[in-house]
Amino acid sequence: MSCYLIAEIGGNFLKIDEAKRLIDAAAAAGVDAVKIQTFRAETLTTRKAVFEMENTGRVSQFDLFKKYEVGPEAHRAIFEHAASRGLFCFSTPSHPTDTDLLEKLGSRAYKIGSDDAVNIPFIRHAARKGKPILLSTGMCTLDEVKASVAAITAEGNEEIILFHCTTSYPCRPESVNLAAMLAMQAAFPFPVGYSDHTLGIDVCYAAAVLGAPILEFHFTLDKKADGPDHMLSKDPVETAELARKVRQLPIVMGDGVKRPAPAELPQLRNNRKSLVVIRDVAAGAALGVGDFEARRPGTGIACARYDEVLGRKAKRALAAGEVLAWDDLA
Repeated sequence: MSCYLIAEIGGNFLKIDEAKRLIDAAAAAGVDAVKIQTFRAETLTTRKAVFEMENTGRVSQFDLFKKYEVGPEAHRAIFEHAASRGLFCFSTPSHPTDTDLLEKLGSRAYKIGSDDAVNIPFIRHAARKGKPILLSTGMCTLDEVKASVAAITAEGNEEIILFHCTTSYPCRPESVNLAAMLAMQAAFPFPVGYSDHTLGIDVCYAAAVLGAPILEFHFTLDKKADGPDHMLSKDPVETAELARKVRQLPIVMGDGVKRPAPAELPQLRNNRKSLVVIRDVAAGAALGVGDFEARRPGTGIACARYDEVLGRKAKRALAAGEVLAWDDLA
């Protein structure tokens, strides 16, 4: 199976029509799901908290979150529009009341953002809903991830997908650490994907090559639009290219059995080498060093069997350039 692609559109729209255009473009680009963010500034942050990131500068968290709040009816409209385009739609809640709202809307999964990856009471609340939990692990140690996973499973919920993530906006190559995703894949019996904040699609594709079954990335129609996440989002062209590449991966990866591919069979005849007489040999003469060597085509005795031919006698006179066959030897 190829990677499951999630386009995160939360934070990249202010109006419902903008959200719908993002959903339409994401569907056209070939993603499987879209995700939004469910929060209220009052239950997410305080007026003292600030962002100090490359994509925001120094700004009030409260003011920024207040600007991008999505109300209940807007949630419903977004979920319905995504469904009409054949996309799975879900959200990242940030407070138990957000989760309860999503439950009323029929949400079928919950994403836990990296900011709540060690928020055990909240994780327990979401896990009790009995829906799949997608847990981002930015800023976490492996032991912290283990504790959060244990909190989910303790609620009887084994439907877990983990994401390696780096909470940096945008994330530079030296901070990605995809090897940590492999460590998580070895440490847990659950799928481990990759949640991306890098520029371009190279890191996402590398994660897919390394076995990530699911990729999440921010999605925009315009990287230069006003807003904190547009600059680090994939646009429709990039997303379509990423979708094309990851859909091709299962074909490229094959079944892992080392053997000649069907397309190589003609080359076994034409490009491999056989043992070929390189000077005339009389009937009854023993073939010695210098009488034959490996040359194309591969239709005669395999050159790997050189030692078995050395010293054998010719049944008939052999002319230089003849491809040796076992019937030529006594």
